[in-house]
Amino acid sequence: MDADRSARAAVEAPTFGEAAKVWAMIGVLSFGGPAGQFALMQRMLVDERRWLTQEQFLHALNFCMLLPGPEAMQLATYSGWRLHGWRGGLTAGLLFVLPGAFVILLLSMLYAAYGQVPLVASVFFGVKAAVLAIVVEALLRVAQRALKFESDWWIAGLAFAALSVFRMPFPIVIIAAALFGYFRTTTAADVIPEPGETVPHPRQTVLTVTLWFALWLVPVALLLILLGPHHVFSQVALFFSKLAIVTFGGAYAVLAYMAQQAVEAYGWLSASEMIDGLGLAETTPGPLILVTEFVGYLAGYRAAGGILGGMAGAAITLWVTFTPCFLMIFVAAPYIERLRAMPRLAGALAAITAAVVGVILNLTVWFGIHVLFRHVHELAAGPIRTTLPVLSSIDPASMVLLALAAFLLFRLHLGIGWTLLISACLGVAIRALA
Repeated sequence: MDADRSARAAVEAPTFGEAAKVWAMIGVLSFGGPAGQFALMQRMLVDERRWLTQEQFLHALNFCMLLPGPEAMQLATYSGWRLHGWRGGLTAGLLFVLPGAFVILLLSMLYAAYGQVPLVASVFFGVKAAVLAIVVEALLRVAQRALKFESDWWIAGLAFAALSVFRMPFPIVIIAAALFGYFRTTTAADVIPEPGETVPHPRQTVLTVTLWFALWLVPVALLLILLGPHHVFSQVALFFSKLAIVTFGGAYAVLAYMAQQAVEAYGWLSASEMIDGLGLAETTPGPLILVTEFVGYLAGYRAAGGILGGMAGAAITLWVTFTPCFLMIFVAAPYIERLRAMPRLAGALAAITAAVVGVILNLTVWFGIHVLFRHVHELAAGPIRTTLPVLSSIDPASMVLLALAAFLLFRLHLGIGWTLLISACLGVAIRALA
């Protein structure tokens, strides 16, 4: 830990402008879902710039895993807050979301007007293979630094099996790891607060809660009052507000529920359109939960007057989806580091760190299967529920692109941006020839 702090102290803190450029870069390059986004921030914030130590990064990631909402966006928000307070957190969070939101909006407009957008699949075909290489690199780095004891390896392995093989609910896995870590800690942890750390004032916390609750719920209340509870905008605001506070474990944890409600209960889109929307969200930058913007756009487009109605539906969806994320981070951020000074809570978070390795491994395997194979199937046998690839459907082009991306990253040490660009161009060329 002393070495980490010394390394942290040796790096001059970035200016707000310097940090904003990096947040914008992260937002533009954040492909590959949570695993890819964790990998990108690990590389850019910890390994290359050392704006955060490894311990700070993992500690914040553990805490974000406990919160509902997109963990990667919350991790970016916390990292920005740590560097430049509330304006840094707001900037980091917005720049993480807005590039992907803009792309999803454009694709939603094209989709509503013309149907599927095959060009998008071609553009991002190569990107997926490069992201897989980035994810594997980050997984190895995090595992090397997070799994310090034999019990940590067991926790990571059991977390992976619980999620990947038995499809256990994400909160149960994290809570089980936290309880194990809490009770395994019997002595005072070697953790002290950061130098200059101040105790958060309760009054400030109350003001923060009040402000962000108002920003989140006042617009929802106005929609209900002005338009009534049965208007599509009111329904969108209420539904996605509820969804925002139950999305533990990321978007995949609630996709089935969201799809069922949006398709069957509200009739905003069809099941096949819901699958297409998920495909668009998976191939564009930003958190996967941006698929909600696609749903909100189609709901507004069809029930409230075309393009302007769609844009309004998308804007409402984004507002009620991400405002709660800022609420939770800005309320919790001043307390996160203090948890490390409490021995048993520090032990619980250390166990969550190990479980998070299993979580990232699960995401990596899932992502890898879908990138490298054209077809997958679900295996259900007793308590086992897992996704397996159809081996005969392996995609040779994806394998070649993955090998090339790994060579560019691991051997030539090329930057992420150039690696993604080269892979994307090759992906478009391969699809064009095919």
